[in-house]
Amino acid sequence: MIDLYFWPTPNGWKISIALEEFELPYQTHLIDIGAGDQFKPDFLKIAPNNRMPAIIDSDGPDGAPISLFESGAILQYLARKTGRFGGATERDRIAVDQWLMWQMGGVGPMAGQTHHFLKYAPQMGHDIPYAKDRYRGETSRLYGVLDRQLADSEYVAGDYSIADMAIWPWASLWEGQEQTLDDKPHLARWLDAVGNRPGVQAGRALHADKRKTTYDKDSQDRLFKQKG
Repeated sequence: MIDLYFWPTPNGWKISIALEEFELPYQTHLIDIGAGDQFKPDFLKIAPNNRMPAIIDSDGPDGAPISLFESGAILQYLARKTGRFGGATERDRIAVDQWLMWQMGGVGPMAGQTHHFLKYAPQMGHDIPYAKDRYRGETSRLYGVLDRQLADSEYVAGDYSIADMAIWPWASLWEGQEQTLDDKPHLARWLDAVGNRPGVQAGRALHADKRKTTYDKDSQDRLFKQKG
């Protein structure tokens, strides 16, 4: 059994989707990031960077429990544990890893900042046109890179993999990032193909009723000013 520490955000969806796709049994522990659960001492023992998702695998290496934080590291761990979705050959694994790192260092941070400055910062009284243009434009550039990759590949790294599981949750929110798919037909095709997978749908639906798009001032302080 895997314990999943989760809230319904794109980073959380990466792991709920993965656990469904890997067909691994898990139980969910909600980490309400608006209420400050990510700062509680018990959670910090698992995720010292006060970010979800995190997992505890009761059947870790050598049969001993192990905890992991950072969604990319969790995806790589699950791929190694099961021998699935991580690439069948060394060349395949390299392709998967580089696109996973592309998501971790590019799409996640840039799309996340796009969401922040387009949606949350104005709610907090900070409407910053330069930041909006900067992150919206960089997100568009990254989706252009992805569209070109998908022109020659059904999935991001060849076969369906943890790279797709990592990228899809962020890219699926393209409308809220004020992006267009009119000039990205391959990205549009891939979004539909991945989004129609039963495991993706189940992982995306996990506690979907808890997802919020607005926060009160106290929640904003906990989310964006890093107050426990």
